[in-house]
Amino acid sequence: MLNSIIALIISYLLGAIPFGLIIVKVFTGKDIRAVASGRTGGTNAMRAAGLWAGILTGALDILKGVATGWVTGWVAPENIWLRVAAAIFAIIGHNYSIFLIEKREKGGFRLRGGAGGATALGGAIALWPESGLIILPLGFLVYILVGYASITTISVAVFATLIFAVRTFLGSSPWQYILYGIVTYGIVIIALKPNLQRLKEGTERAVGLRAKLQKQGSNR
Repeated sequence: MLNSIIALIISYLLGAIPFGLIIVKVFTGKDIRAVASGRTGGTNAMRAAGLWAGILTGALDILKGVATGWVTGWVAPENIWLRVAAAIFAIIGHNYSIFLIEKREKGGFRLRGGAGGATALGGAIALWPESGLIILPLGFLVYILVGYASITTISVAVFATLIFAVRTFLGSSPWQYILYGIVTYGIVIIALKPNLQRLKEGTERAVGLRAKLQKQGSNR
């Protein structure tokens, strides 16, 4: 039990490492929390410091989720519940980083971070490595064709849930992995509440093909 608790704490702390903050600071000297959405994920790192900063941030955020598989593999490789919980704890750490605690103007404290998409992908890979070969290209298509980073983040959780549901039906995966996708979906939805409100209002920032078409339309 103690080893499992330690594994969960380590998973949270791995997820809490604010790679976006560090990379943008090194690349430009800026504080990513003062740029656009203020989140520390790959999309905002790209806005703050360019394409390569975004790609590097995204890759390292994915690695945080993947690393939970290594941690639980050392502690209890056969404990399915621990593997699922550790991956979830990494996402929570990414979204609510103890290293990014700050005081609210109206009192109290808050933990800042990202939206969890990349780390959720890493967690799915930790549970079943081949999932990355499915989720990553599908997520990229959503990013390019649908044109909203927030929807892309949500799609990672949706794809993970569907993949693990199919594998469970085929007898290739434990049913607990479906819970990973469902819980992850809930976590990213909570993190993306402001984005979903902007989507409803039609003011969400576009990316990919949608952004290009909008720019062409505004230049006419």
